[in-house]
Amino acid sequence: MSKLDHIETASVDELRSLQLERLQKTLHHAYENVPMYRRKFDEAGVHPSDCKTLEDLNKFPFTTKQDLRDNYPFGLFAVPMEKIVRLHASSGTTGKPTVVGYTQHDIDVWADVVARSLRAAGLSSRDKIHVAYGYGLFTGGMGAHYGAERLGATVIPMSGGQTEKQAQLIQDFQPDAIMVTPSYCLNIIDELERQMGGSASACSLRVGVFGAEPWTNGMRAEIEQRLGIDALDIYGLSEVMGPGVAMECLESKDGPTIWEDHFYPEIINSENGAVLADGELGELVFTTITKEGLPVIRYRTRDLTRLLPGSARTMRRMDKITGRSDDMLIIRGVNVFPSQVEEQILKFPQLTPHYQLEVSRHGHLDSLMVKVELRHDCASADLHSLGHQLRHRIKAMIGISTQIDIVGEGQLPRSEGKAARVLDLRNSACA
Repeated sequence: MSKLDHIETASVDELRSLQLERLQKTLHHAYENVPMYRRKFDEAGVHPSDCKTLEDLNKFPFTTKQDLRDNYPFGLFAVPMEKIVRLHASSGTTGKPTVVGYTQHDIDVWADVVARSLRAAGLSSRDKIHVAYGYGLFTGGMGAHYGAERLGATVIPMSGGQTEKQAQLIQDFQPDAIMVTPSYCLNIIDELERQMGGSASACSLRVGVFGAEPWTNGMRAEIEQRLGIDALDIYGLSEVMGPGVAMECLESKDGPTIWEDHFYPEIINSENGAVLADGELGELVFTTITKEGLPVIRYRTRDLTRLLPGSARTMRRMDKITGRSDDMLIIRGVNVFPSQVEEQILKFPQLTPHYQLEVSRHGHLDSLMVKVELRHDCASADLHSLGHQLRHRIKAMIGISTQIDIVGEGQLPRSEGKAARVLDLRNSACA
């Protein structure tokens, strides 16, 4: 393995001391240069000088996605525009996009943490890395690209889409690793199997770095088995930096290690905002402690997980994301996350991992239809029995009754980025 950064294996005391120093500096930077933070801190009756310990951070107010939208486009920047060297933005599918600005220092830090993440995946300057995250305003493609270059690796900047060409170039260029969303990787695997006349596990890939959407351990097992690789989890979000906030280590594969020297994590109760102890499940909150262009204080990610002790590194890990608090479906009073349904689907070898949840309302009652695909080599399967078994598993594990619609392989829509798992028809039914 390549040489680690000193801070990755430093003592917890050294790490906490560095975090406090950087946190105090960031709080002052945000208060002095961002009007929204000055107003929020003043309204909450706190000042950056009140932060004497890391625990004092809980005195400060949260930042939400709505705050970024309300200050669209550049209202939260903490430096003059001439210091901003790049802009990224979210897709804005549920409102105005959230815009993020980076100084050259921020770009350098971002490249460093992605390079560190790739080293944690067992990669080095000797490797070729196929980047199939989308390039453009989405942070995935360029975040992965600059990090791989910082590592010294050879980058194949494929971007998303053109699935046939993706599969062809993997065979022609012989990359060692792929960086892609897990749902789109399944499409690439399908195409590799088609082009290679069977198994895709004979291709050159040995590592996959997957992020940008929640995925289950069942999907990890499926990808690893079909592609013959180690599948690792990278975590990030544009509001905090982009990919590279946390990364799973190849030697442990026990959840992403958070690069705590740049991003300070908390877990809160999403109902009342109370900080929870490590090990408790709740909403993940991040404070950036080295960002110049757009520092974020206690940003509510809406991702549900828990903090775990460090293993391969000193820094704490985050558990698999179980879902997002804003992705949660409430079906007849029961909280349902798509990942819970996916977990049950993946227990059936006759079914592909492609699925869609269709929520509708009949009268005053909500109903959930689970659409899944039957593998083409299982055409003789008893669909009635298979549907009954899946319905029973979902009922037993989640507590709601569902309808199951099993269709042929390839009949559900495919994603070239993040998968659209849920079709909620309830509002249209009421219109």
